[in-house]
Amino acid sequence: MAASPGIVTRIFALYRDNILQAEDVIKKFRETGALLEGHFVLASGLHSTNYLQCALVLQHPRNAEKFGQAIAEHFLRESIELVASPAIGGIVIGHEVARALGARFVWTEREVGKMTLRRGFSVSKGERTLIVEDVLTTGGSTRLTAEAVQAGGANVLAAASIIDRSGGKADIGIPRIALATLDIPSVNPSVCNACKRGEPAIKPGSRKSDLS
Repeated sequence: MAASPGIVTRIFALYRDNILQAEDVIKKFRETGALLEGHFVLASGLHSTNYLQCALVLQHPRNAEKFGQAIAEHFLRESIELVASPAIGGIVIGHEVARALGARFVWTEREVGKMTLRRGFSVSKGERTLIVEDVLTTGGSTRLTAEAVQAGGANVLAAASIIDRSGGKADIGIPRIALATLDIPSVNPSVCNACKRGEPAIKPGSRKSDLS
């Protein structure tokens, strides 16, 4: 169940006095070495000279808590009942947002190439839902997670992320917010200058080279 109106009012006042600014969010990424420079393969398959390794900033519970509270502040009056996130990147921040909102939390996983609910998770018809991701690039994982819970009857109201690295251009078909928005170019490997120079592309999740 979502938090009661009285509780929401008190929490809103508390969060309003402690709202994170975008520059504070980026500062935390820099302090924890989570804003990387190089030649990277993103989850979308696109290549970029920058990578936001959220695991490095979210390994500190206080950071996760503050980011979760800051996202929740935008939705305290929406009576959110469920927060859903794509695995694996969205799990930590999604759980923190759900905790701040007093909501239930589930995550989706890819199964045979399709985003789905597993592990016994289910949603209720009309359940007021927020989709939460760590970093939004093309919005693909967020959109697929929304579709997965909508297929179960959930009412998806909006989406949120810690970082929007699309410069605000990603369209996922529902309202969304981000704590910080960056315009970091992401390109197809066929037009990647670093690839043309023969520089190995790194998948930060595994730290293995991808020379394809």
